[in-house]
Amino acid sequence: MPDTIGNLTVDVRILVLGDKGVGKTSLIMALVEDAFCEEVPARVERVLIPPDVTPERVVTAIVDYSSRTQDEKALIKEIENSNVICLVYSVDDEKTVERISEYWLKLIQSTLGSDHERPIILVGNKSDKTGSADNMDKVLPIMNEFIEIETCVECSAKTMKNISEIFYYAQKAVVYPIKPLYNAEDKELTPKCRKALVHIFKLSDFDNDGLLSDQELNEFQTRCFDMPLTDVAIEEVKRAVIAVNPKGVLDDCLTLDGFLHLHQLFIQRGRHETTWAILKRFGYDQNLRLRENYLYPTIRIPTGSSVELSQDGIQFLLSLFTKFDEDKDGCLSQSEMTSLFSVCPTMPWTAEQLNSVETTSVGWITLRGYMALWTMNSFLNVTQTMEHLAYLGFNLAFRNQLAALKITRDRRIDIQEKSTTRKVFQCHVIGSKDAGKTVFCRSFVGKNLLVS
Repeated sequence: MPDTIGNLTVDVRILVLGDKGVGKTSLIMALVEDAFCEEVPARVERVLIPPDVTPERVVTAIVDYSSRTQDEKALIKEIENSNVICLVYSVDDEKTVERISEYWLKLIQSTLGSDHERPIILVGNKSDKTGSADNMDKVLPIMNEFIEIETCVECSAKTMKNISEIFYYAQKAVVYPIKPLYNAEDKELTPKCRKALVHIFKLSDFDNDGLLSDQELNEFQTRCFDMPLTDVAIEEVKRAVIAVNPKGVLDDCLTLDGFLHLHQLFIQRGRHETTWAILKRFGYDQNLRLRENYLYPTIRIPTGSSVELSQDGIQFLLSLFTKFDEDKDGCLSQSEMTSLFSVCPTMPWTAEQLNSVETTSVGWITLRGYMALWTMNSFLNVTQTMEHLAYLGFNLAFRNQLAALKITRDRRIDIQEKSTTRKVFQCHVIGSKDAGKTVFCRSFVGKNLLVS
């Protein structure tokens, strides 16, 4: 049974582990009571924190483990059920630091597997004690050896130093995990993260010049965070990028490489929630895939009705054609078409479909041919149309792809009233072999059998 508060399911389950006497229970009590407690029980019962008192608006459970009241079987179960583990040591007790790597981290690995992805927060308690400063030198090698450790926070239940920060970092490790974004061993973005950010960069590059101008950066910032950047902030961003990658800025604009390095900087500086906020705004889930409901919003098509492009859908698709028709010749070459659909996992049309609409003599699709294919796809395969519209960025200007579509009324009403507002009709051409059906159809797009 999942943890609940009323009808709310727990989003983050924090397990607090460590040797006896390091102050695990004192830390939890200090958070709950907002004061240091001189006397604490051997173990605190599970603490549930509602979403309205946490920065990340998540339901959080904090679980205390005590070897005095629980056995190893219970410990293993708690490790398996956790989302994040706070591993506590005492900064004034060197033995508890050694036990972090010698016992606790090895136990967690043996329980979850050596390549597990459960985030670990190291917590150095009792930092108010004298002579505690040297322990960080002993902790750093442990952090380098065990890449599952997200961060280390020194705190004091007695002075209330960093108490709320510990549990904030624990929540953050679950809500905004680093591992899908960043490979700590290689010190670079993961392939999935890089691919998603390239997609986002291309959608934000409105003039298709491979750069983000100050205006495009501002529109990007407003889209993600509902506020523009100041001129000073934009210059600071560019200076930070140039410091790590001189080629990250070209002609006073941010390059793709610079955009990727900027996010690498966010993550390395512990600001990965910024990257996650951007990814989520562009429809990505925790696995760095576009969400199902982002790709395929629910659409209901009554019996007798059909789907056509709305005016908003038509305008969006026309703007894409204009954006990628780089030489402004009124058609899309193969390279221009490839560039347009580079943000999609697949091309929406087969070679046969491309050959069924108006093209130039060398096979480049014209604007009329391009719109004809989108019209046909919306009519025959609306699911595929919605998927491609999502990848192409329609959802950034509209709530979802339903704004790009319109449902026609039941054709039986059209027959009754002897009028229709439909613009798309499906017509079957039937005839015997060699009657000229193909020639007849191809003549509508100015083609004959010799044109392939």
